[in-house]
Amino acid sequence: MVEETSRELGRILVARNELDPDDLERALREHHQTGERIGQVLIKMGLASEETILRALAEQLSIPYVRLSDVEIPQEVIQRVPAKIVTHYQLMPVGQSDGALRVAVSDPLDMHTLDDLRLVLGTDIEPVISTREEIEEAIKRYYGIGAETVEGLISNGKAESIEVDRGREVTDLEEMAEDASIVRFVNQIISEAFTSRATDIHAEPMEHDLRIRYRIDGMLYEAAVPPNLKRFQSAIISRLKIMADMNIAERRLPQDGKIKLKMGELDYDLRVSTVPTPYGESVSIRILSRDSDLINLERLGLDGFHLEILRRMISRPYGIILNTGPTGSGKSTTLYAALSEINKIDRKIISIEDPIEYRIAGVTQIQVNPVIDLTFARVLRTILRQDPDVIMVGEIRDTETAEITIRTALTGHLVFSTLHTNDACGAVTRLLDMEIEPFLVASSCIGFIAQRLVRLLCPECKVPATIPDEILSHLHIRPEEVEDATIYREVGCERCRYTGFHGRTAIYEIVHVNESLKRLIVQRAPANVLRSDAIRLNMRPIREDGWLKIKRGVTTLNEVLRVTMEEEFDVTDEG
Repeated sequence: MVEETSRELGRILVARNELDPDDLERALREHHQTGERIGQVLIKMGLASEETILRALAEQLSIPYVRLSDVEIPQEVIQRVPAKIVTHYQLMPVGQSDGALRVAVSDPLDMHTLDDLRLVLGTDIEPVISTREEIEEAIKRYYGIGAETVEGLISNGKAESIEVDRGREVTDLEEMAEDASIVRFVNQIISEAFTSRATDIHAEPMEHDLRIRYRIDGMLYEAAVPPNLKRFQSAIISRLKIMADMNIAERRLPQDGKIKLKMGELDYDLRVSTVPTPYGESVSIRILSRDSDLINLERLGLDGFHLEILRRMISRPYGIILNTGPTGSGKSTTLYAALSEINKIDRKIISIEDPIEYRIAGVTQIQVNPVIDLTFARVLRTILRQDPDVIMVGEIRDTETAEITIRTALTGHLVFSTLHTNDACGAVTRLLDMEIEPFLVASSCIGFIAQRLVRLLCPECKVPATIPDEILSHLHIRPEEVEDATIYREVGCERCRYTGFHGRTAIYEIVHVNESLKRLIVQRAPANVLRSDAIRLNMRPIREDGWLKIKRGVTTLNEVLRVTMEEEFDVTDEG
């Protein structure tokens, strides 16, 4: 019987042209040897996906196949099945009819689970088929991350009491924060961040809710959490503070801490920051991987034109290269890649950072610590005694740091640093605002970089789009510039978690300071004059660099406009 069932499933796949007959015979031989189900064998051998197998199985068993991402499940259906049950059995209620509950399962042949469900819920069960991944995502979406954990806490009557004296309150919170369920819930929140490729986690107390958000590819997304999470807010935040070695009794002042975690084979540093708000402490966590491969210049998004300019600049023996842009625009990553490029045995490189985001073999890296007055300026004042050839200053934040950095460059050192300005030439204005003499800026600076991060289109689901003529006219783009290019827009699929984007790349403008620009800097020319002269001398504006990536089909026009501060409007029509 089992043999015939296996062959029937195989015949359905062959009839659909989703499996070669010879591959079916190979899989059946493996099925005989191992005793595994034919579907599991086909997946293990890479001959079919889980979805392909389940669709064929649905046809064989005359059971509907459901894509849960395309279904809106009513709340009254969700409320019929507790979170503990859906998590334990890995199933998802999807509807009800004539008193029967329709439930999505990934293994419709597991009759024990269906019988258990009928017994526990006291109702008829009508199975439908969906993939494990779809079921897991639906559980998170409708029940929230860690819903079964919170449900267990509530059913056990565990919720912290704050109607006590100060000392007793702290003791209660410590006990609650160390409770196995709270520990598990916090671990689930952090684990979901790793799975989602998040760079930041935000736990933000609201008046009636505790909001959890993840920053993925530069954008914030709210995580689905159980509705009663607010009751455990203090315990959750205290747990994070204990992990980060913070003082949980202090809630009136901001605190900073650090968590070291291992996820599989990877090691992570989590930088934790808390600030007081009217509704409790808000926690922000930056996720840094200690095992991340250092990105080289080719992988940054630099094309041949910009690579040649940047390599010419970093090969200079002395001078300052300033990278500009807002927080989170990838400035440090670009400087790390540049340092990695020139990191040779005959060069001593020292970096001063806050924080150290990547470990670079062969580079002496110093972490600033303002608490003990170990500032950028203080380290810079003594760093020359270490005989460096190249220095990276994480950020020029004040006049003192700017002055010392320029003196360091003028005494024969190559210096990399960052500034917060809107464009490359704006770095000159910023330095002059710090009361640096124009002739010092002109003589020390060899190049300015401006960059932004744009999200990459998901290659699995992007579709062609057209740009209306009025938008092209507004952006000063000639119609012939798009004739031979295919412009794409985002859609959303499982691979990109229905955002339409997966990963990020950088767009740049790079100014190589020459004699013409030096004269204008000495004359205190405004940034727009410097920019016009740089464009005349072959600088590619950042939006033009973005346009080239749009034409190559790696990002969208909306993305480029979003990060280059163009007013928001929808620029693409479906093609």
